[in-house]
Amino acid sequence: MSSEVKGARRGAKGHPKSGPSIGDVARLAGVSSQTVSRVSTGSEPVRAETRERVLDAMRQLGYAPNLAARALRQGNFRSIGLIAHQVIRTGESKTIEAVIEAARREGYSVSLVDVETPSSSDVSEAVQHLSHQAIDGLIIIRAETATPAALALPPTLPVAVSDSRFVGQHPAVGADQAGGSRAAVQHLLDLGHPTVHHIAGPSDSGPANLRATAWRQTLSSAGREVPEAFAGDWSADAGYRIGSSIARRDDVTAVFAANDEMAAGLIHALHEAGRRVPDDVSVVGFDDIDLAAHLWPPLTTVRQEFHQIGHDLVEVIMRQLGGREQLTGYHGTVPAPLIVRQSTAAPRPRRRTRR
Repeated sequence: MSSEVKGARRGAKGHPKSGPSIGDVARLAGVSSQTVSRVSTGSEPVRAETRERVLDAMRQLGYAPNLAARALRQGNFRSIGLIAHQVIRTGESKTIEAVIEAARREGYSVSLVDVETPSSSDVSEAVQHLSHQAIDGLIIIRAETATPAALALPPTLPVAVSDSRFVGQHPAVGADQAGGSRAAVQHLLDLGHPTVHHIAGPSDSGPANLRATAWRQTLSSAGREVPEAFAGDWSADAGYRIGSSIARRDDVTAVFAANDEMAAGLIHALHEAGRRVPDDVSVVGFDDIDLAAHLWPPLTTVRQEFHQIGHDLVEVIMRQLGGREQLTGYHGTVPAPLIVRQSTAAPRPRRRTRR
């Protein structure tokens, strides 16, 4: 270690200090303390050469900015809390990825908590946990069974929720669940199917209920029979189990599944039973996960723009932090277009089976 570095780690009288200070970094880099502060906070541009000198001095000294002190000076911690449920699911993971990307672009880090259940108590506990980590804003990807009134959210904390049930209580951003579902059902009716059966998501899921309601209303508005929905749980196994039952029925010619995983399980079961998709049964999913275009046949589905939703959630937080806007009643709706592929077609006479 150079004598210059050694000296920087000692006070004026040579006594060891508890840790390197911003002044130590400034002396070693040959710049002012204000320049070190600008580099560590990113508040103002610094010449690339100067910035590298400061960063090198920080690395040599083992200096880390005092986030708490910086937050007191600047009024923020440059950190966003993120609460999610079932982060391994495709939609949640893609939205989380987009939130992290958008936050990083704004110079913010993200602290993620995956709650065991989306209940008010679990979400509120997660909020308390994140509050102790010093966050500037909070994004809740999925609250499901939690209610706005029951959530213990700090009144001054900027919040953005991907759940339409929080409209009027907290700013919300989400896909057009109802519009996408209507388009899916209407597509099947326009192909000539007499009605459309539905594999629903869990009954305690807000998005699942929105999709089921739109399915039911679209059939009713068209004067078609509304069959009883099949109860699913988002999994491909549920779609497969329900598909094994559907395969034995002659009256089912079109199915709208509440997500792509259940649609994939349904197609699997129909194939095993010798039922052709779309010749015997047309299938539509929801989400447009990456594998949807590579199933056989490629799946017609409603696309959720997870990337856009994640970015919009961060933008809502930034608007509250930057302009101190009151966005309590804000509801941003991201379009959910129908992507037509080869899993849907006009109904055809069923083949006779040989005895």
